Parts: sequence; C-alpha cells; structure tokens
Amino acid sequence: MPQRAAGSATLADVAREAGVSLATASRALNGGTRQVSGTLRESVLQAAERLQYTANVPAQAMARGRGNVVGLLVHDIVDPYFSSIASGVMRVAARHGLTVTIASTENRPEKELEYVTTLRGQRARAVILAGSRNEDSALQRNLTKELKAFEAADGRVVVIGQRKLPFDTVMLENGPGAAALAGRLAGIGHRDFLVLAGPPGLLTSRDRVLGFRDGLAHHGVSLPANHVLHAEFTRDGGYAAMVRALESGFRGCVFAVNDVMAVGAMAACRDHGLDVPEHIAIAGFDDIITLRDIRPSLSTVRVPIERMGEQALDFILDDRAASPRVKPITGEVVLRESTQPLEGK
Repeated sequence: MPQRAAGSATLADVAREAGVSLATASRALNGGTRQVSGTLRESVLQAAERLQYTANVPAQAMARGRGNVVGLLVHDIVDPYFSSIASGVMRVAARHGLTVTIASTENRPEKELEYVTTLRGQRARAVILAGSRNEDSALQRNLTKELKAFEAADGRVVVIGQRKLPFDTVMLENGPGAAALAGRLAGIGHRDFLVLAGPPGLLTSRDRVLGFRDGLAHHGVSLPANHVLHAEFTRDGGYAAMVRALESGFRGCVFAVNDVMAVGAMAACRDHGLDVPEHIAIAGFDDIITLRDIRPSLSTVRVPIERMGEQALDFILDDRAASPRVKPITGEVVLRESTQPLEGK
C-alpha cells in the first residue's frame, strides 16, 4: 500500500483509524458543545498523530460559520508603535484560544481594503484596523462597505485610531495630547517651534499638528505655516525633514508627530554635529518601547499602546452593542532630557 503524503490524511481517515464516528473525531480534535470522554479523545489524538493529520482550517471555518482567526492590519510592522499594539492583541487572544494574523499595509491605505476582502473570504472571526485614517473619502467609503459586509457575515470589526468609521473604536486623543505637550514646552521657556509632520492627508499627523498649534496659541506662541515640514511617517522621514530644517538654519524646539520620526531627527542632528538638547530641542509622541535605549532620553506623550491592543480584543470578545462603542485613550506628557528648560524664560 502506497504511503500517504505527510499532512494529507483527512478527518475521515482519523475516525477510521481510531474506530470512532466522524462526529466524535471532529469533537475530539476541534472542540464542540458535546464533550468526548478522555479515553476516546486520547484514541483520536493518537490516530491523528500516527497519520500526521493537519486540520483544514478554512473548511472548519466554513462549517462553523466563522473561524478563530483575528486579522490585525497595521501600517508598518517595523514601527514599535504597531508591534506594541500587536503584543496587546496577541496577549488577550492567547487567553481565549484565538489566532492573530498580522498584515502590514506598508503605509498604503488601499491595501487595507484588499486585506479585509481576503479575511472576509476566509471567514475570519474579526478584523482590527490599527493606524491613522486617511482623508481620501472614496477610499474610506469603499473600506466601510467591505467592513459592513464582513460584519453582515457575523464578523467583528474594531478600529484603533480616529473615530471615522462606524465601528467600535479605540480612539487615541491625538489633538489634546499634542496640545498638552505644546503647553508644557512653552511653559519651560521654548518659543521658536518647528513640526515634523507626516504626509498630508494622514489624520493622525493632522490632528497632532493642529493640537500642537492650538496648545502654543494658548501660551501666545505662533507656529508659522512654513515651520510645518511634511515627510514620511517613519524614522527616515523624520531624518530627511530634520536635514531640511537644519539646512534652513533652524535651531529651536522640534516636535515630531511620532517617536520614530523624532528618533530620525535626533540622528540627523548628530550627523550634523549638533547636540540635543544643547543646540536644539526635540520631542515626539507615543513613548514607544525602544526609547529606553535612546540618549538623550526623548520628551514625548506617553500612550498606553499595548493596552489599546488589549481593548480592541476586549471589544471583539464582548457581546455586540446596539451602536458602535468608543473607548477614548488619553496620553500623558513626559518631559525628559531632549527638551531642557531655557534660562530666562
């Protein structure tokens, strides 16, 4: 008799090998409302091991109406902000027997739509969209339509970011956090500011720039339009924008709208022979975990990033609500070595 290829055994093969019904084999391997006795279950597990049986996850999902997979869509998995969100999601998922699949859009908003369509076809249990929304209204309409179809098929949807989509949302209060940071920096004597912003149309960046400008205005400080430099929402984007600022002669206080841009800005200063904070001050936003190794230590707005991921999974595990829920997340200003008080303020 020819040998079966590893992993090609079917559930029926396992049932036949164990001498049980197909239904009993299914319950023993996949769980169910009816329990299988310890002896029978052990027989099925041993048979599955002998035959090198691998479960057909898509088929199981079709049979149950949904799977145990949660799709987490992030903009940039290299960014510690998103990896920390993933850590929070996976911590809660592991406690409840859920599998998390992570997909990175590589900062291309249209990729979100493609991934959601794929997850709907796979009958995933839920999808979490982590990251900034975009001002592209047509793209958001198409994404909403696909997410609604996902929900109609008994899936769950949670958004981490702005409250721009009609689904449960873990909402980071970007504007108030940036405003509070601006107030603290103005309060220690800084008056000349420049902002390293993300791409135009990225709502997280826009909200943080507007909040920072408002915070300065409350202290009688203006932020000129030409002191807002747009770049990629990455470490390299922050580096490139900082080089432009330095070459223009700027030597005041820089607010980078996220920490990875701030890290890039600090590297640019170092490469140009400038000391932070002696020659220039720099602050960021998020308090990513890698800041522990940055010197001088970076002033920022601390955000409970992992908790945001946990909250998103909590929404999924909760019963459906009559209307979309919103969980506001507030940041905390932390001033460190990169923004020392100015004398004679």
